[in-house]
Amino acid sequence: MSNQSVQTVSTSGDKLKITLAVLAAIAGVVGFFVLADQSVLRIVALVAGLVLTVAFMWTTESGQGFLTFGKEAVRETKKVVWPTRKEAGQITAVVFGFVLIMALFLWGTDKILEFVLYDLILSWKK
Repeated sequence: MSNQSVQTVSTSGDKLKITLAVLAAIAGVVGFFVLADQSVLRIVALVAGLVLTVAFMWTTESGQGFLTFGKEAVRETKKVVWPTRKEAGQITAVVFGFVLIMALFLWGTDKILEFVLYDLILSWKK
């Protein structure tokens, strides 16, 4: 994990860039739907809006923080010891077995309560 302190203060330039990024994303999506009759141009409008959004966000502190977070997440994922195929199969079998046992237990409990309430206490016959 990172020992960097979190700062919530951002410059007005960052706020402007974030605003421009949001507007570029909205413009790309709107362009995609407005140009519905032109298949190639609508894809270009959407991709251009998203590329501009990424370009604007890349230069902000928030964008750099997100990039740092992504890099750290990938690094932490590489540290995970993943189970082997055999272990994963065994764990899955245990989970399915437990679910089956719980289903039978809940079904049995329901039937016992149904018998006690309807047949013994209320004396209703089905």
